[in-house]
Order: sequence, then C-alpha cells, then structure tokens
Amino acid sequence: MNAIQPKNPLHRITLEKLLNELVAFYGWDNLSREIDIRCFTHDPSVSSSLKFLRRTPWARERVEALYVNMVNNRSLAPDRPEARSGRAR
Repeated sequence: MNAIQPKNPLHRITLEKLLNELVAFYGWDNLSREIDIRCFTHDPSVSSSLKFLRRTPWARERVEALYVNMVNNRSLAPDRPEARSGRAR
C-alpha cells in the first residue's frame, strides 16, 4: 500500500512542510501575489493557512501546483535568477 512514487514531487511532503518552503522561498507578500487568497493576504500565518487549505480543495490544489513549479524550477536551473523567483524575467 505504501508504494514508492519517485516521480511525484508531493510524495512524503506534508502540507505544513510544503507551505513553510513556499513562504521561505517567496515570502508572504510574493506568495499572496502568486495565489490571491485571504489567508495569505490578511495577517498571514502558517497555522491559519493550514486550516484554510485543509478545508478548501481548490486553494490546496493551487498551492500544491505552485510548490511543484517551484521545485521543478529549482531543480532545472538552480543558478539562474528566474529559477529563484519562480518567474521568467
């Protein structure tokens, strides 16, 4: 039942770890620009964001997609500035 999923970037990544990595990479301000949801724009915290994301599937899907994009960009070109920002310049 615990099959290894080497191509799934979300395998064994908790929502809390995922969110902490996104906040460390983007910061709350940039994260709220990437995904415009209230838990990122008004008095953001990991705790309140986790509660919202666990109850709101569409928001969680967006956050997970942004995380996958961030991981892919970092692994493809870790020395390029656009890989760090998550956007092409």
